[in-house]
Amino acid sequence: MTQISPPVVIRPLAPADAAGWHRLWTAYLNFYETSLPEEVYQTHFARLLGDDPEDYSCLVAEQDGQLVGLAHYLFHRHGWRIENVCYLQDLYADETIRGQGIGRKLIEAVYAAADAAGVKQVYWMTNESNTTARQLYDRIGHLTPFLKYQRLA
Repeated sequence: MTQISPPVVIRPLAPADAAGWHRLWTAYLNFYETSLPEEVYQTHFARLLGDDPEDYSCLVAEQDGQLVGLAHYLFHRHGWRIENVCYLQDLYADETIRGQGIGRKLIEAVYAAADAAGVKQVYWMTNESNTTARQLYDRIGHLTPFLKYQRLA
């Protein structure tokens, strides 16, 4: 007998999502072997819920009343374009539901948000070693030749 998974709903982050979002973002940061002070969590969550267009937005994936994924994205200006571009900074699907299309649904929802805002370009970065996620990214995006550099500390 095949077990049918409950449907996944992609929706904007809500104030009541604090604990579920915190759990998912902690798991995401752990995946990238980093951690942040609680003050950063609280500030980021408040900004995600705010209405400042310079702040990130957040979509979450909910299944059976539980948050199972998140996507943080930001619209910003670009020196080579008149219109804004969209940066998908954080994308995470709970390990327990990987392979069920949650990441794809979240990316497609960010694409839809970008389309609604009149933004054609959506881009993101990932670690070269993130081979599982890259299998999805290779199907729904275009790998560019750019490398990321950042200021030395």
